[in-house]
Amino acid sequence: MELRLLVTFEKVATALSFTRAAAELSYAQSSVTGQIRALESSLGVELFDRLGSRIRLTEAGERLLPYARQIIELADEARAAVVEPEEPSGTLTVGTMESLTSYRLPPLLEYFHHRHPGVRLALRTTIGDETRQALRQGAYDVGFLMEERTEHPGLTTAVLAEEPLALVAAPGHPLTGAAVATADLVGRPLLATEPGCAYRDLFERELRALGDVDFLEFGTIEATKRAAAAGLGIALLPEVTVAAELADASLVRLDWEPPFRLHTQLAWRAGKRLPAHARLFVEQARRLVAEQA
Repeated sequence: MELRLLVTFEKVATALSFTRAAAELSYAQSSVTGQIRALESSLGVELFDRLGSRIRLTEAGERLLPYARQIIELADEARAAVVEPEEPSGTLTVGTMESLTSYRLPPLLEYFHHRHPGVRLALRTTIGDETRQALRQGAYDVGFLMEERTEHPGLTTAVLAEEPLALVAAPGHPLTGAAVATADLVGRPLLATEPGCAYRDLFERELRALGDVDFLEFGTIEATKRAAAAGLGIALLPEVTVAAELADASLVRLDWEPPFRLHTQLAWRAGKRLPAHARLFVEQARRLVAEQA
């Protein structure tokens, strides 16, 4: 099995598209197709089911994928151990989330754009379990997590900063100005982002211990904020995402203290030797996120 064939296979398996894989590899699509056929021929199995315009991994392809990722990573580590360029370069696939991409990462992205243009950052939006699974499988090089401080099997985690939360509502809400207990929130209209978001899940757990809870769900933080400002209900969101609305008084902060603490963290696969550009990313993420906190 040639390394270049495994690299092509991993790209196609991740994107589930010959076209997207060809674009990422800067190959003609016919070259990608030919390389996959050559790999299938050398192994004597089909790695993909072709379903019209769509493809999916066969059982053999599913079994090969983690090995292909390990072989590719080992080759990259071997190359980096022998020669690391003076100027960091390479692609770094980063798992992130809406709140961090919009409100925490711009200084970090600007830093790499201006200081290290040879480092290409590929951001992938996922949360919680999806991010952790992608890190373990090697689909992501590093990933941001916003959750309670927890050790995860197979991952190394660096805590960047505590992430304060704010319970917000429209001005004039009945709970404005009063000390709010968790029991005061049960039965009131509540707004939330999608399940799987750590602060939403922890908030729901606290409320369900006291009674039934029914969230009106929105796909994004921006939509949740707008709904809260329109008086549709109460929302628990990272403080950094509502700072502007609290400053211009389009939202007010209710006097409720969450009984849990979240931290913005950066994780990568345990035992993986990070290449120079990934180590630089971790170092600068620590510095820049801490400066904002």
